[in-house]
Amino acid sequence: MLSRRIALTACLLAVFALAVAPAFGFAGGDKVKDKGVITLRNGDTLTVKTSDGDVTVTINADTKIQHPVGLTGVRKKQDSPDVLIPGLKLKFEGTGSDTQVVAKTIEFDSDDLALAQVIQAALNPTALEQAKHGQQIAATQAATEANAAAIEQAKQQIAATQQEIEANKASIDEVAASTQKRFSEMGEVVTKDQYTVYFATGDYSLSPEAKRSLANLAKQGLTYSKGWGISVAGYADSTGAAAANQVLSKQRAQAVVAYLLQDCGVPVGRILAPGAMGETNPAASNETASGRAENRRVDVKLLLNKGVAGGM
Repeated sequence: MLSRRIALTACLLAVFALAVAPAFGFAGGDKVKDKGVITLRNGDTLTVKTSDGDVTVTINADTKIQHPVGLTGVRKKQDSPDVLIPGLKLKFEGTGSDTQVVAKTIEFDSDDLALAQVIQAALNPTALEQAKHGQQIAATQAATEANAAAIEQAKQQIAATQQEIEANKASIDEVAASTQKRFSEMGEVVTKDQYTVYFATGDYSLSPEAKRSLANLAKQGLTYSKGWGISVAGYADSTGAAAANQVLSKQRAQAVVAYLLQDCGVPVGRILAPGAMGETNPAASNETASGRAENRRVDVKLLLNKGVAGGM
């Protein structure tokens, strides 16, 4: 009788252990190693699109989230789960099956994180709508205010904002230099093709014509196996506050980048980070309506390695 009780107790303990094992991270499964792009996140569950299809990747307190640092990339820097956003390319290892994995390690590149953040910013128009609203108010005030003191005050505010933009120029140049480094293997480049996207006042949306032209430019680039890239630079006219125009030029460039990535199939590594140029480098005079229309733009260029272009 005692031996039967011992056997029954052991059996119950085994069943209990199997029941609670998944809750404590002890679930069994094969070792899985793969890479892909996050398409959806719901709490600690990621949907990752791989070359074989969608994989559900679960993270927990034991998951190491990291990216390589330094020239060799041997050292790894640990990151918060907050960096795992849709659009991020990553590698993951863990246990599970072809469709469900509990991640042990997740690794990504810092450049890929920057571009994923660009995509998310383009998909979230809240900041742009605020800038657009502020610009429309400023334009209305400029057209209706006749008080010289108020106009002078507005000029002083614009001058102060311009100084702030100049103070940020060093960081903008640093980003541009970092982006250009990703294309260092291209060597000397030539412009194979280019297209300018134009926008309405305070707007950032792409017209059907602009989408068709961007798709044609992307299609040209995708015919090359190496030595090509696409540069993007956004601009605004001088209507309204300089700070709002700086934001607007950035959002316009981000909208173009998001379309090239998501709709045209251009690889992340082939696109330069969007340049927010604000009111600088006007294509025409801001004193006329036609000139301002030319300045509300994004310049897009298809760049080729000079050797690749010469071999055509």
